[in-house]
Amino acid sequence: MIEQRVDDQVRVVTLSRPDRRNALIPDGLDQLETAIVDADEPVIYLHGAGTAFCAGADLDAVDALGDADAARDFAAHGQRVAQAIETADAIVVAGIDGAARGGGVELALACDIRIATPAATFGEPGVTFGLFGAWGGTARLPEIVGLGDAMEFSVTGRELSAEEARRIGLVSRIVERPETVAHEIANNDPGALAVLKERLRDTASKAEQERREADAFAELVMERKRRNEDGS
Repeated sequence: MIEQRVDDQVRVVTLSRPDRRNALIPDGLDQLETAIVDADEPVIYLHGAGTAFCAGADLDAVDALGDADAARDFAAHGQRVAQAIETADAIVVAGIDGAARGGGVELALACDIRIATPAATFGEPGVTFGLFGAWGGTARLPEIVGLGDAMEFSVTGRELSAEEARRIGLVSRIVERPETVAHEIANNDPGALAVLKERLRDTASKAEQERREADAFAELVMERKRRNEDGS
């Protein structure tokens, strides 16, 4: 279900279940988590095979959940994978070509950067049949697009085009080949990339963030000085 390859400094992780629009079952979630956690490249590029990014949780797997405890565990499983994406040392870029639905949107929300193609579409259709995505999306979506747009997107169940997603800040860019953005990022210094992710993700007080920012800057300056002295 999950395929991987390394292209220069980019770990390319592919959700590869195109006959099911890359919908995820527990085994797929486990494989995705392992791929993210084990990557040691400075950039991870996450995308889907075929004509979709990810349809979210496989509804057959959802319907097979036997009781409320099993449902909670399934939600927690997806949340753990999304958290692994969010907290990875690497910069994680989601390349969204085709449909992102439900849990697929939530996985994209956990990524650091979301890049769409003109063919990308986004939706939370669970509300139309009595469900909603529970892999951390209700927490991340308002942070990224604001409460008003998050509410409208979630409760209507309507499909957003790539342009609409760009307008509300759900994606950063619309390009023909999102993987080129991952390589653009990977051309930068890996140490600086890691520090920037850590700093931008910091939720401490402003004063504490500024102290940590100064410390991180000093460490990078010293590392640059060491490299210059070594002639590297």
